[in-house]
Amino acid sequence: MSDEKRLRWGQLVHRGRNGPGGSYHEGTKARRAIECSTSILRVFASSWLVLFLGIGWPGAISARAQGTSPDDILGQVGFDQRLNAQAPLDLAFRDETGGAMRLGDYFGERPVVMILAYYKCPNVCSISLHQLSDALRQISFDAGDQYSVVAVSIDPNETPADAAAKKAEIVESYGRPQEASGWHFLVGAQPAIRQLAQAVGFRYAYDAQQHQFAHPIGSIVLTPQGKISRYFYGVDYQARDVRLGLVEAGGGRIGSPIDQLLLRCYHYDPIAGKYDLVIMNVVRLAGIATVALLGAFVLLMVRRDRRRELRV
Repeated sequence: MSDEKRLRWGQLVHRGRNGPGGSYHEGTKARRAIECSTSILRVFASSWLVLFLGIGWPGAISARAQGTSPDDILGQVGFDQRLNAQAPLDLAFRDETGGAMRLGDYFGERPVVMILAYYKCPNVCSISLHQLSDALRQISFDAGDQYSVVAVSIDPNETPADAAAKKAEIVESYGRPQEASGWHFLVGAQPAIRQLAQAVGFRYAYDAQQHQFAHPIGSIVLTPQGKISRYFYGVDYQARDVRLGLVEAGGGRIGSPIDQLLLRCYHYDPIAGKYDLVIMNVVRLAGIATVALLGAFVLLMVRRDRRRELRV
C-alpha cells in the first residue's frame, strides 16, 4: 500500500451538521463523553466505515438521489503534511472576547498546538477538543507558560460568542482554570480561514445542499516561529506523543533531559502521525548504559584495591 493510501486511511474524516443547538452540552454530558470515550470512538469508527462504504448515511443517500457522489466531497478532504512550512502569521481573526487579533500574536515565545474545527459541530469536533484537553492535562507542561493552544473555526458564520462558549466548555474539561489564558478560540472571515487551512495542509469542503462540513480530524504542532513541526491524526491523542511533539517544536526551550533521551528512542512517523519506538536506538542506548555501568564498576574495584594496598 502506498504512503498516500496509508495516510488517507489513517485519517478520520468527519461530516457534521452546522446549525443552531449543535454545540456539545456542558456539565454531566461532557464528562460522560470523556469517561466513555472508548465506547464512543468505537461507535464513530463504525459510522466512518459505513460512510466510506457509502451506505447508511443520510447525506450519502441524498447525494446519490441527486446524482452527486459523496466521494466528490470526501475527495477534497484530508491532511497534506507540510512539515517545516511557515504558517501565515499576519492573518486577522477575532478571539473569544471579540477582540481583533493577528495569528502571530500567539507565537514568538512557545510552541502552539493548533486545531481547526467548528464550534457548533455536534459530534467529532467536540470529542476531538475534549480528547486533546485530556491528553494535555496528563502532561506536566502548563498552557500559557510552556505552550499555547489555538483553535480556529472553519465556519465563517460563527461568532466570538460561539468561541467563548466552546472555550468555557473545554477549559472546564481541561481541569486547570488557572491556565485558561493559554487557550485561544478564534473566528474569522472566509479568506483568512481558507488561507490558513491551505498553508497548514488542512483540506475541507462544505456541502451547501446538506449544510455540512467535511473535514479531517487532528491537530498540528507549530514552533514558536510558526513553522509546522508535527501532525497528530484522529481523536485518540496520546499524552506521550503530544509531550514529545511539544518538546521537539520547542527546540529545547521546554522539557527535561529525560524528554531528550526519549526522543532518541522514539521516532515521529509522518504517515501514522505518531511516535514509534525505534528498537535500534534503544539497543544502542542500552549498550552505552551497559558500558558505562561496567566502567563505573571497574573503577570502584580499582579504587578499593588501592585502598587495601595502602592499608597494608
